[in-house]
Amino acid sequence: MAGQSSYITRGGFMKLRSELEWLWKEERPRVTEAVSVAAALGDRSENADYIYGKKRLREIDRRIRFLTKRIEDLVVVDAGPRKESDRIYFGAWVSIEDEEGETQRYQLVGSDEFDAKARRISVDSPVGKALMGKRLGDEVVVRRPKGDTLYTVLKIEYDDTSD
Repeated sequence: MAGQSSYITRGGFMKLRSELEWLWKEERPRVTEAVSVAAALGDRSENADYIYGKKRLREIDRRIRFLTKRIEDLVVVDAGPRKESDRIYFGAWVSIEDEEGETQRYQLVGSDEFDAKARRISVDSPVGKALMGKRLGDEVVVRRPKGDTLYTVLKIEYDDTSD
């Protein structure tokens, strides 16, 4: 996957593996059975259940292929205690303050597990790239399409239970 890092937290890796297992062992067999039942009803060209089921099977198979390949390429990084806990590395929870005094807290994660609502941002994002390697108290300039923003690093934590 060009442009994406291959790093992932242990929790993110387990979620991807769980999704793959669910798709393969539960969702795909359920949809396959529904397609078989719909096919037995006769004319497939006008059977919405059959058409939808086949479409859903293609989506499931595509996702299974993607997850299988991606999981092989991933490197799990545990975000436990660090030798240099005052420096930002993969998996860190970082509190930053912008020029207006507003604070935000994010965890730096891999591109496969970013989730803005859960405050997880990718290390491949502009903010993630700018924060990597910085220290407590450092000022960080983030280049964004709508203009540069200056942040100050307020806090760095490496606690997997902080979310």
